Amino acid sequence: MSVQDHRFYRPPPSSARQSRPIASTVSPWLRWASEAVWFVEHAFERAHADARPEEDTRVRIFVIQIVFAIVFIGLAIGAAHAALFTPRNGGGSTAVAGALTRGDLTDRNGALLATNIVHYGLYIDPSEVWDREAAFTEIRRALPQVPASKLHRVLNGDRRQIVQPGLTPAERQAVHALALGGISFEPEDHRVYPLNASAAHLIGVADTGGQGVSGAELAFNDDIRAAGQRGQDFALSIDLRVQGVLENELNAVASAAGARGAVGVVADARTGEILGMASWPTYDANRRGAATDDQALNRVTSGHYEMGSVFKTFTIAAALDTGQADINTMLDASQAYMIGNRRISDFHATNKVLSLEEVYLHSSNIGTSRLAVELGPQTMRDYFQRLGLLDAAPVELKESARPRTPRDWSDSTRASLSFGYGIMITPLQMTAATVALVNGGLYRPLSLRRGGAGVEGRRVIRPETSAEIRQLMRANVLRGSGKQADAPGLHVGGKTGSANKLFNGRYDASHGIGSFAAVFPSDGPEDTQRYVIFVLIDEPSQGSRLGGAIAAPVVGRVADRIAPFLGLARRFDPPATTVAAQ
Repeated sequence: MSVQDHRFYRPPPSSARQSRPIASTVSPWLRWASEAVWFVEHAFERAHADARPEEDTRVRIFVIQIVFAIVFIGLAIGAAHAALFTPRNGGGSTAVAGALTRGDLTDRNGALLATNIVHYGLYIDPSEVWDREAAFTEIRRALPQVPASKLHRVLNGDRRQIVQPGLTPAERQAVHALALGGISFEPEDHRVYPLNASAAHLIGVADTGGQGVSGAELAFNDDIRAAGQRGQDFALSIDLRVQGVLENELNAVASAAGARGAVGVVADARTGEILGMASWPTYDANRRGAATDDQALNRVTSGHYEMGSVFKTFTIAAALDTGQADINTMLDASQAYMIGNRRISDFHATNKVLSLEEVYLHSSNIGTSRLAVELGPQTMRDYFQRLGLLDAAPVELKESARPRTPRDWSDSTRASLSFGYGIMITPLQMTAATVALVNGGLYRPLSLRRGGAGVEGRRVIRPETSAEIRQLMRANVLRGSGKQADAPGLHVGGKTGSANKLFNGRYDASHGIGSFAAVFPSDGPEDTQRYVIFVLIDEPSQGSRLGGAIAAPVVGRVADRIAPFLGLARRFDPPATTVAAQ
């Protein structure tokens, strides 16, 4: 028997191993790999046979280097792929593994309204705490906002529990630096609002579970979450510059007048997009729990008001659209109008027969009451329905409230409705109806989605009627009660409204509202870019309560300040020329 020399031994060729059934099915690459492994495994034997044991060490080192090189190359490729191809959160949001993410909320121009910041939940496992009294003292010193009773309960418990959610990175570091046993942190995707109180009502808030609770956060909850998963932002229709101007002007007048509240809306009349929405008083969206019910109420969507004389625009529009009246129709306002035992008179009595235009400019209750009675219950109800005054304003916000409408449409009720009493609507309904009157007669849902709701408008009045309404609104600013709403070169038109509030079954003159509904520019062809502004001051206690004195000036200043943001050019009428006497 001969002994095989290991120096010259090689695995038998495949032809010599045909007796192995599996050999014929093994791929060449697998055979090469198995031979390579065999070669490495027997390197030590060959090295000893050749009296060169150092080769075994070199082979082993070489194999280890190859393994490390392969692992390193794999990690490098993975890191490069993650850096180059993993989508980033738009607007710089930080995504946390396992956390519920929401896309950043921005205005129409990309300005940040809401975003996510990583916060941390503080957890304690009492079984791992060495000195519970010392831990209590140190944690309370680092986090004084943690309730002492809760901290005691967790430290003396029998299982791991959360002590405080929403720790900032700085607070987490302060606790971590204590080097206490049993302390751990878990990341949370925390929603923050960098503008604090600005646009708080329309933005709304999201809860710690990543779900929208109110405002746009609730209305677009699914869209915002989907945008976050794609690493994108979600844009609202509002323009933060317009929003800032609206809030600034409302705050100034409401504070000076000692008002209970104030609302303002700016909308694009062609698309229905809301460019600004303000409800005063407001609250810090980052401290929603500290807000009072009065501060948390979005008066634009949920406040109910008898609007007063701004409703005369709707009554006259119905009369013009049905052919019941035209601009030159004469209406007797020389004396009080009697409906049964009810006496209707004018606040600014003229005691004469008025044209339809004069009824509008003098805000005659008598004139519009006569029109409403002549229109009849079915026609007037139909036009109020068309203009969205009998249903909640169609907008994405869940807070949009239904109006409080009359049960009967008798002559006396219609007379009251004609000048804004007997029905309580929201400012959002008022804005939507005004948009339909001035944009050529199409009712479109208002929207907080950039680009609008994407719904075709439905015709509610003829384009000719819309043009006549804009003409009347402009005349009211030039020669009527809305003079203080005028803004240089912007051709503002509008209608004032004043109404007393009902207290203990009686209308109290000391509690009322002043409002103004406006369009600018009011002239030009039907496809002109137009904007609607509605302002309401609720229960001013100082100065005049009339809409022309308290709300109209706000509209004028808002229009003047936002026109550059909207790209509107000012057009000034040429000065009147005087022809010399011949």
